[in-house]
Amino acid sequence: MNLQDTGTDTLELNKLQKRLRRNVGNAITEYNMVEDGDVVMACISGGKDSFAMLDILLQLQKSAPIKFDVIAVNLDQKQPGFPEHILPDYFETLGIPYYIVDKDTYSVVRDKIPEGKTTCGLCSRLRRGTLYSFAEKIGATKLALGHHMDDIVETMFLNMFHGSRLKAMPPKLRSDDGRNVVIRPLSYCREKDLITYAKHKGYPIIPCNLCGSQENLQRQSIKGMLMEWDEKSPGRVESIFKSIQNISPSQLADRELFDFVNLPLARDGERDVYEFSEATVSSTNIDESLYIDVTNI
Repeated sequence: MNLQDTGTDTLELNKLQKRLRRNVGNAITEYNMVEDGDVVMACISGGKDSFAMLDILLQLQKSAPIKFDVIAVNLDQKQPGFPEHILPDYFETLGIPYYIVDKDTYSVVRDKIPEGKTTCGLCSRLRRGTLYSFAEKIGATKLALGHHMDDIVETMFLNMFHGSRLKAMPPKLRSDDGRNVVIRPLSYCREKDLITYAKHKGYPIIPCNLCGSQENLQRQSIKGMLMEWDEKSPGRVESIFKSIQNISPSQLADRELFDFVNLPLARDGERDVYEFSEATVSSTNIDESLYIDVTNI
């Protein structure tokens, strides 16, 4: 590689890094994800997304107008072949506080779920419960997960297609019992940017050991659909994401969110002028006395 190539790569990395930092900063600000005095537990799986999230959180920690701590935590679920040394070695190079939580959820899932059935639901609940409990144990006030914009949009379509629910993953979530708050700092970041960033940074990526469950197969199908849309119509994923930020309950059909039963007319007082309100009425086979003069309507 010549010097010109190196200079170009550096310039592109700087531009990409600024864009990611800006997106993460905007998400944190707009959803009030991190507050002064917070202890943020960054949940690191060993994938590109969580590595990038940790990287950017540490950058923002140095420049933010507030003070907050970042603690890296990895949940070792004892999946066969998981390289246990990689993450501790990486955290040591960063010089940051970290924990490796050993919890054999893998065996529990294999024992409880019949062969060929989806494991995602139980696996997710076990993982979430372990992380929630550990966050309380170490005094963490926020749990940061590495889900990005593509993950959120994919989840929405998964729930629509396979669960008949209009539901995604929010940038910020309080647990049902109110004892934990989950944040997703990468909510405004695209996966393609994170892939490029990870390549530039050379993170020690731990390959994803897909279990082959039905949900993963379904997610891959939706991911392919979105990639095709993105190629044909750039910006479509961003538009879909923005749509879940602009909800109009009265224009959907959920009777719990909007009272469709009680919609009385309200014609008291003056009304605004309707657009294109001037019209004429013509008809056939109707008594002329029933004609309505709408000239002054």
